[in-house]
Amino acid sequence: MKRKLVAAIGVAGMMVGIAACGSDDGGSGGKSSGDGKSVTVWVMDGSAPDDWMAGVNKEFEAKHPGVKVKVEKQQWNGIQEKLTTALSEDTPPDVVELGNTQTAGYAVTGGLADLTDDKADLGYEGWNKGMVPAAELDGKLYAAPWYAASRAVIYDKKIFKKAGVKPPKTRDEWVAGLEKIKKSDSKIQPLYLPGQSWYVYAGFVWDEGGDLAARDGEQWKGALSSPEAASAMNFYKKLQSFSTAPKDKDEATPQQSTDIVPKGGVASWIGLGWEAGGAIAAIEKAGDKADFGYFPIPGKTADKPGSVFLGGSNLAVAERSQNKDLAKEWLALAAGKDQMAKYAKATAGALLPNNDAAQFEPEAGSFAEAMAKSASVGEVTPVTPGWANVETEPNPIKDYMTKVLKGEDAKKAGEAADKVITERLGQE
Repeated sequence: MKRKLVAAIGVAGMMVGIAACGSDDGGSGGKSSGDGKSVTVWVMDGSAPDDWMAGVNKEFEAKHPGVKVKVEKQQWNGIQEKLTTALSEDTPPDVVELGNTQTAGYAVTGGLADLTDDKADLGYEGWNKGMVPAAELDGKLYAAPWYAASRAVIYDKKIFKKAGVKPPKTRDEWVAGLEKIKKSDSKIQPLYLPGQSWYVYAGFVWDEGGDLAARDGEQWKGALSSPEAASAMNFYKKLQSFSTAPKDKDEATPQQSTDIVPKGGVASWIGLGWEAGGAIAAIEKAGDKADFGYFPIPGKTADKPGSVFLGGSNLAVAERSQNKDLAKEWLALAAGKDQMAKYAKATAGALLPNNDAAQFEPEAGSFAEAMAKSASVGEVTPVTPGWANVETEPNPIKDYMTKVLKGEDAKKAGEAADKVITERLGQE
């Protein structure tokens, strides 16, 4: 998801002027020329707006005369292998950006510095509670949350208006609106929802009080056979009944934003900001004009929206950094509320900052506004080094969803999936 954010956000008109700063040579930290020290920061291509990063470094260098910050752009493709190698060397980059689902894996290998004693300096108490778990492992802090993005419902204003449907506040209102659209025009697909959109399903599981996996003593085990997971899947099945999307495919096969929605006939769908931007671009390229509205995935009650997966990045300090204290200070500045408020403004609210108090006021009616409303109920996948193995194809969560949608008992399908999930979680 992350590597697609910048291009598509630009297409959607949410964010401009994003570029990485510094060189592209991927060097290492340590001493710079002369007697001054340098702090080397690895950020991913598209994560840091140029002006924002320059401002952070200017403020940091003013506080530390003679110290220079060297920012190096990295690509998501192949980054895991590159980071694994870099963090094992004697002169690694001092600060690194990590995908939030990757952090635990690097922490357990000893590649990241323990930041538990630095919580106060880093602003821990003000961080978005949904982002924090991805920065911790076994009760210790190994990173600072940086930014995140989540899904929202994207709808065709014309179709909703014609059917007399308004953006819902609850699940019941959501389903009732879809029923109304279905009755108003049989040729319209009320909601495009592929059978294997498991990030969407995960939000429903969290709404029920469950999770995709749970810790049992020292071991992690799959939790799809739980009553909470079954209840979530039953609601997903109800929503999916309004869709003609395949039950054995996810949102990227075919790509819903560019291969399905631009063809017309879709009243609503669930996607990320870059997907909304991609759909708008495809529709305009075809000579038409998109007229989208956005609302948070509804919750069970109107007092809060439905839970969403927060995909994003963390910033961490390398355990073998030659300038660990300076690296921690840079991290505290970059991830602090003041700079995160500037970051949110620089990204025009397209990305969620780590501190809710730093959230930029997005444009009314924008995707960013809908996404921001869900920030307080964001979650991450189970924080365990073995989680990446679960997402490896064939993904057992996807298989489970397809089985239930095709009629298999949710508990039985969940038990089979849990066996695979438990086995993969043990393969750290």
